[in-house]
Amino acid sequence: MVRTDRIMRLNEKDNVAVALHDLEPGTRLGFGVLQLITDQRIPKGHKIALQDIAAGNNVMKYGYSIGLAKTDIAAGQWVHTHNMHTGLEGELEYTYVQTTDGADRLQQQKADQLPTFLGYERENGEVGIRNEVWIINTVGCVNKTAEILAKEANRINGFTGVVGTADSFGGVFTFPHPYGCSQLGDDHQMTQLILAGLARHPNAAGVLVLGLGCENNNIPEFKKVLGEYDPNRIKFLSTQEADDEIEAGLELLNELIEHARTYRRTPCPAEKLRIGLKCGGSDAFSGITANPLVGAIADRLTNAGGTAILTEVPEMFGAETILMERCASRDVFDKTVNLINDFKQYYVRHGQVIYENPSPGNKNGGITTLEEKSLGCTQKGGTSEVTDVLPYGGRAQKTGLNLLQGPGNDIVAVTALTAAGAHMVLFTTGRGTPLGAPVPTVKISTNSDLAGRKSRWIDFNAGVLLEGETMDATADRLMNQLLDLASGRGFTKNEENGYREIAIFKNGVTL
Repeated sequence: MVRTDRIMRLNEKDNVAVALHDLEPGTRLGFGVLQLITDQRIPKGHKIALQDIAAGNNVMKYGYSIGLAKTDIAAGQWVHTHNMHTGLEGELEYTYVQTTDGADRLQQQKADQLPTFLGYERENGEVGIRNEVWIINTVGCVNKTAEILAKEANRINGFTGVVGTADSFGGVFTFPHPYGCSQLGDDHQMTQLILAGLARHPNAAGVLVLGLGCENNNIPEFKKVLGEYDPNRIKFLSTQEADDEIEAGLELLNELIEHARTYRRTPCPAEKLRIGLKCGGSDAFSGITANPLVGAIADRLTNAGGTAILTEVPEMFGAETILMERCASRDVFDKTVNLINDFKQYYVRHGQVIYENPSPGNKNGGITTLEEKSLGCTQKGGTSEVTDVLPYGGRAQKTGLNLLQGPGNDIVAVTALTAAGAHMVLFTTGRGTPLGAPVPTVKISTNSDLAGRKSRWIDFNAGVLLEGETMDATADRLMNQLLDLASGRGFTKNEENGYREIAIFKNGVTL
């Protein structure tokens, strides 16, 4: 990385640099005698050509091609959608090359342990970082009933805030959704898998599964997907079968709350932690500050035997070979190839352009092509080997870096990460967003301006990496903050604001 006070080149192979400030026509830069020769200003975060780039040639950033020049681009000119485009098209052929040694990797993990945190040990051996009671609705028809039950149970039990205490019972929460009936095939199954994943989540000491009675996803059918469960921890109520569903629901919730109050925090090894990795409202600094920072955290955790889960498959397109080169085995490589190609086929089946990305907000922030977005996005996975690939609705079983099938859509992705077992989600953003998953959602800003303007949304500022703080020092601070959050010493902004939502992927017919 080479920088001046105005621009930054990320890799010696790059033929573009990133503007650290708005650049006006005629501004002199620190790379030789290079001077802007365009009459257009270059916004902060956007790209500037460091050398002449002929039409059809690669535009290089992060040491990789992020697309092709549409026209001849002169050194000093603004490089964006007007003069470059994606170089991606269709499905690709991939070749497996063994580059990692899983046995050596495990030895490295044991040699690099993280400190402990204070968590809630569950009977099945899992650990929770919150001690809450969740209401899981089998169908959208009971959303309002669940809301009333949660509100009343919290009132009766003296829980008046949106976050609990550092110990004991942390409140009753419910997550409305519109599904569970009138769905067919994959849609029906995906709804059941996500809800079952939420019901199994260790942050919930108790779960009330609330149904209507006549829905496709009725309680007997849902139990088949849920599998074995602890009757002290999970209870069921079909509202059509209760004379007074509010009274019956409160009785069950009180039993679950008493069960939750039997737990206390105890020291747990950090290898028990599972973190979800997500970005949203990205800008050109996402791949320079916040995403590499999260990648450093993912590496520290997986090196210590913990688990990181990376999703947003469409935002792997163009950077997928980097992940494939780190697959722990041929089987994981094949699963990764299928993960990528299956999602491309999803676009094709619906007659959509595979590479219709990035979003308007991404482009305003300086991201031009999907390759550029993906090369920044996948940095959240760090440099660890890929140990497993999970289907949508799947649950992480192996430590290390897991890839999870799912779209880039923020709320759908964080829901899938939660259902996969993530205790918390590290969510990087350059433009800001208030949303939160059912689990603590740590918002990490890519720039200091956002952290200052949206302090009610942002938990950590990675913009200091542009201002001289080292990656190691910043990662130390963030890791300490995450261990404090896991231990109940503080809460995330989404918890404080009461922003906890879910959304379930839909890919078919509604009756």
